Amino acid sequence: MESLYLLYGQESYLLEDFVKKIKKSFEKLVEGINYIKIDETNINQLISDIETPCFGFDKKLIVVRNSGLMKKSARKNKNDEKQKNDKKQGTDKLVNQISEYLKENYDLYKDNNIIVFIENDVDKNKVYKTIEEIGKVINFEPEKLPNLVKRIKSISNVYKVGISDYDAQYLVECCGTNIQDIINELRKLIEFAGEGGKISKEDIDILTTKQIDSVIFDLTDNLGKKNIKTAMEVYYNLIYQKEPVQKILVMLYNHFKKLYFVKIGLKYNENIAECLKLKPNQSFLVGKYKTQAGYFNELELRKILAELADLDYNYKNGLIDLNVGVEAVLCRYCGK
Repeated sequence: MESLYLLYGQESYLLEDFVKKIKKSFEKLVEGINYIKIDETNINQLISDIETPCFGFDKKLIVVRNSGLMKKSARKNKNDEKQKNDKKQGTDKLVNQISEYLKENYDLYKDNNIIVFIENDVDKNKVYKTIEEIGKVINFEPEKLPNLVKRIKSISNVYKVGISDYDAQYLVECCGTNIQDIINELRKLIEFAGEGGKISKEDIDILTTKQIDSVIFDLTDNLGKKNIKTAMEVYYNLIYQKEPVQKILVMLYNHFKKLYFVKIGLKYNENIAECLKLKPNQSFLVGKYKTQAGYFNELELRKILAELADLDYNYKNGLIDLNVGVEAVLCRYCGK
């Protein structure tokens, strides 16, 4: 095990699981003695905490969470530019101090400490480069679909509950790629199926809390298939769940804009994943976007985008009730 880590990335479940494994390597952790927590409010104490003996223990764990040392710089605002500059100068000084200490004293602290930096986002500054040079930097990126399917089936098997590859993929499509969200929904499905049972697509539809992106996919599917009853049921369910109508309008606009990009991309043989700016673990959505784009012609998609933009303008100017306007657009394109 290394003595110095930097952990960051979007997949917080994998990151926190890694931290748990580090903690388990200690027989006992006593906060304030061999378990020290550092954050942005007390980061200036880090060097002192490293040098303080862990009385009664061979080694101590120091977890530095969201220290601000590697935070990416935000855009400057003229009104508080001086204050930000002063703060930045103080941070830069601390970055240099900690970076130099970690590098120059590694042989002195490595046997008695495990230091773990955990950051939401990182700037590759001096601290980052020092940890990269003498320790270990791990970026916990979201898992791709095959790994997520494998994880879902593995968890289900532990509880002797079956699920097919297709239904495991459908669960990801409904709940997103965040592992903790998937596990939370999977627990409900496992309890419902029971030992020896099997999770089905119908169970997922009934029991899981779908992400709004997934619901918009459902809504658009029914629009494309001209199924007005189901499309309106999907829309009313969003309203029942207290999703703001303005948010639904924005989501619909963005979704149809992506379908338009797909239409144009296919026309000119472009890479659809790049056109949609999908992350590597979202490449499985390309097929769904292509299918939905096939329900509409290019002119229809332009008209829908124009109508949704006009609806937003008319709503903001008090000319129409937003809910009525959205319903009218949905009915118009379902009924054709």
